[in-house]
Amino acid sequence: MAIDDPVQPVQGADTAPAPTTERRTTWSALRPLVLRMHFYAGLLIAPLLLVAAASGLLYSLSFQAEKFLYSHELQVPVGERSLPLGEQLEAARVAHPKGTVTAVWPSSEEGATTRVLMTTPEVEEGKSLAVFVNPYTAEVRGELASYGSSGALPLRTWLDELHRDLHLGDFGRHYSELAASWLWVVALGGLLLWLGRRRSQRGGARGLLVPERGATGRRKTLSWHGSVGLWAVIGLVLLSATGLTWSRYAGENIGAVQDQLGGATPVVSAALTEGGEADGGEHEGHEGGGEHKGMKGMDVGIDNALAAARQAGVDGQLSVILPTEGSGYVVKETDTNFPVHLDSVAVDPADGLVIDEVRFADYPMLAKLTRFGIDAHTGVFLGLANQLALAALALSLILMIVWGYRMWWLRRPTKERRLGAGRPMPRGAWRKVPVTALLPLAAVTALAGWFVPLLGISLLVFLVVDGVLGLVSRARARAA
Repeated sequence: MAIDDPVQPVQGADTAPAPTTERRTTWSALRPLVLRMHFYAGLLIAPLLLVAAASGLLYSLSFQAEKFLYSHELQVPVGERSLPLGEQLEAARVAHPKGTVTAVWPSSEEGATTRVLMTTPEVEEGKSLAVFVNPYTAEVRGELASYGSSGALPLRTWLDELHRDLHLGDFGRHYSELAASWLWVVALGGLLLWLGRRRSQRGGARGLLVPERGATGRRKTLSWHGSVGLWAVIGLVLLSATGLTWSRYAGENIGAVQDQLGGATPVVSAALTEGGEADGGEHEGHEGGGEHKGMKGMDVGIDNALAAARQAGVDGQLSVILPTEGSGYVVKETDTNFPVHLDSVAVDPADGLVIDEVRFADYPMLAKLTRFGIDAHTGVFLGLANQLALAALALSLILMIVWGYRMWWLRRPTKERRLGAGRPMPRGAWRKVPVTALLPLAAVTALAGWFVPLLGISLLVFLVVDGVLGLVSRARARAA
């Protein structure tokens, strides 16, 4: 969000009669402080938010773009029957003999290809080579680099990395974390200012929710900025919170708190018991659904492992992780459309028996909410509806930033100073805040700054720079 307007006198401020209630007095004293913070945050952080919003908008549209761009790899004519998964896996291995298969995503609907994921020198570390196989003929339709649990293909991966770190690696992640750290502050600050402004004006709920009719100039811009912000504020705060969950610094704090509250995400255990250790080296018989020496001498094969998982109630859209030395198959549901299906089981490759299971219904509530939040942020929770909502939020944030900078520019000191710009609320607003409100506010700010480090550090830098500018300004005034 962006920059509010301090030009008009505020009812209940210093120039007005003292408010009649403590609530009114506290807000009257707090408003200039919130306004100054909103001004500087909007002015200095808005460029980062603009980049995040623009890249997020493109990312939200990439899901549908990938379906069109990679249709040859993703879709095939519907055949009479699907071949055993082992035969499809064998076809992918023959096409890429140097690759090591890590997982298989069986075709989950008619006309969809099976995706075989491999680690191979052809793709960089952290990504997989996805080999697309026709489930009816075992024809290899192509291969593409794949990233993440959602299977992002090159277009979406590139946009995801642009949104996350500007393709600058760990250094670039500071940009997105800084933007996410301030987004909720700017959004909630803007909400307080909009509600406070409209509370003293007529118009009721319509004046809050709908842009003012007949307004022109800066007033019209402010009306659109505030009304759109009110509609978008909940979504923006949720985007900020979910974005911070996997950030570098704040994410560690969030994860620690989640673990302490018993909200860690359960993980199915595929470890085999003593006596069922792998027979060393590569699984010789992974090709196709064939048997190979390994756990207790034999491997039942991927088709039998999948059948065991389905018999245990794990079905639908699946990911099958192949066994490694000392572990069995892991079969996971990956359907994130509502109602979600995210159960998982581990299968012993020696006898095809289920050795462990985790049901999504048994997740702690905090783990469920975390999963929903992250999936919603990445656009995979509710499919197209989720992606359109993300696009709408990103577009609204872009518009609010543009409107905010327009208000800042329209508030130039004089017409003669055409290169001038809007001024913030005067310094010293905090001195007028009652101690009963200032101390809790300072404590909450310090706690938020510690928990969200980049927010605290940047806020401290703002205060130091602002203080230095104030000293310089006063020195110049005395010299004059």
